Amino acid sequence: MLFIILCSDKPNHGEVRAATRPAHLAHIQPLVDQGRLIIAGPIPSESSPDPSVPVEGSLIIAEFETHADAAEWAANDPYALAGLFAEVSIRPYRKALP
Repeated sequence: MLFIILCSDKPNHGEVRAATRPAHLAHIQPLVDQGRLIIAGPIPSESSPDPSVPVEGSLIIAEFETHADAAEWAANDPYALAGLFAEVSIRPYRKALP
């Protein structure tokens, strides 16, 4: 089943995000390799394609067997382990389109 993992960063934690990003991307790579990742990326603080705009969270939609599996994966994300997130929400998702 697909799950949405929506994470909100703690304020003023941009340095934590930047320092932990390589490990975070390595944590996501197996989902890519297994064809389980639908989409992932940062949530900018304003509508802008400029990568220097501060980020306020992350969104991941990926396939997991159970909610517990998604929660365990999210809890072991290097961003989570580094204390970046103020809140993490995990919800089931059914893709309808396209």
